[in-house]
Amino acid sequence: MSKKVTEVVEELVTPILEDLQLELVEVEYVKEGKSWFLRVYIDKETGVDIEDCGTVSEKLSEKLDEVDPIPQNYFLEVSSPGAERPLKKDKDFQKAIGKNVYIKTYEPILNEKEFEGTLTAFDGQEVTLEIKIKTRKKTVVIPYDKVAKARLAISFS
Repeated sequence: MSKKVTEVVEELVTPILEDLQLELVEVEYVKEGKSWFLRVYIDKETGVDIEDCGTVSEKLSEKLDEVDPIPQNYFLEVSSPGAERPLKKDKDFQKAIGKNVYIKTYEPILNEKEFEGTLTAFDGQEVTLEIKIKTRKKTVVIPYDKVAKARLAISFS
């Protein structure tokens, strides 16, 4: 079994990002309609701009042309993860403490599978959220291995 496209792209883009002091957030390879999209999400402390994305896109394109890991035609998009950035790694959760997050679990916890609230703690084993139910605040502890998806969430309160 050969490597997945996302794994190959991750290997190709990592040294480019390290040179530019950028961080890889996520690589997606998805089909939408009849077209394939290779999306590379990058970030840095101060946020990425259009020039960062352009530089990475150019350098990654050259590497992809050399290695040619993708048989189909596809569109390469390099961008910032945006305000609702996914939380994938331990350090993403650490950085998100004190921020509003959305978490979806693999199985119900307290009869729910979706939670939104303030991330108050993360120890590598459990994610602790403070959620509001009407006017009351409630603490929910979610086992880290039950987290299916997590991202920063924009709060409009």
